[in-house]
Amino acid sequence: MNILIYGIGGVGGYFGGKLTQTSHNITFIARGAHLKAIQEKGLEINSFKGDFTAVPDLATDDLNEIPTPDLIILGVKSWQVRDTITKLKPYVKPETVFLPLQNGAANAEMILEVIPNASVLGGLCRIVSFIDGPGKIKHPHFEPSIIFGELDGRMTDRAKKILEVFNEVNDINVKLVDNIQVEIWKKFLFICTISGLGGLVRVPMGKIRSSDYLFNMMKDTAQEIFKLAKAKGINLTEAHMQSVFEAIQNQGADVTASTQRDIMEGKPSELDNFNGYIVREGKRLGMSVPVNELIYECLKPMEKEARS
Repeated sequence: MNILIYGIGGVGGYFGGKLTQTSHNITFIARGAHLKAIQEKGLEINSFKGDFTAVPDLATDDLNEIPTPDLIILGVKSWQVRDTITKLKPYVKPETVFLPLQNGAANAEMILEVIPNASVLGGLCRIVSFIDGPGKIKHPHFEPSIIFGELDGRMTDRAKKILEVFNEVNDINVKLVDNIQVEIWKKFLFICTISGLGGLVRVPMGKIRSSDYLFNMMKDTAQEIFKLAKAKGINLTEAHMQSVFEAIQNQGADVTASTQRDIMEGKPSELDNFNGYIVREGKRLGMSVPVNELIYECLKPMEKEARS
């Protein structure tokens, strides 16, 4: 199988690096000094699970060089998905399977907006990893996992074949599920709840939890996301909501979300695909989401400045 890993950051670097240990043909799409280092000496992955160097069959920034992919794993940020798929469109075949792993609830939708008949799976991952210099990925903690499945819940041969590919890799927990939309929204409920508000108030989790006002605002944010998901036919339950807030309570006092850090550092962030997505979907469905709208509108000018 020809597998293309587009984006060799923390997610694409770790999981793509692991896939180089299989018999499949692996291509990395990277850029700049990071790409040059990978081309010269491979991708060095420093992991608490064990260090290793990943050597792909090809590392490039030129899509004209790639073999036609059977599977594309997207390791870019959610706000980069549309542009990435637009670039990839001339280089894929109808059978090429797209597997998005970034945060967000609408990644599959964005792929299908660009390539309406694309073969798209729903997916997500859980990992703490990041670029630690050109050609280097740091994975300091957290058991790596991938959950994926068909958007309509079927157990197809293509999905089972991809599961077999991942099962060739050690140290990754991979699940093929029949309810991938619920899994995506469970993670989205957590990450969207903490990210936008954290970016707005610019303090770590402990200080948000210690403020009754801010913690109640966080709860209101989550309730709006939860109700919107239900309106979209996503079968989230009160148990899922409880699980999210147990996770929030268990976060370290100094924890900040990655999107929060991007906002605080003046970088382009996933704001538009998190709280912004909730606002747009709320309007489309005729639902009021005032807390998410407040967060989004307050942060939008900074996001526009970062994008400029």
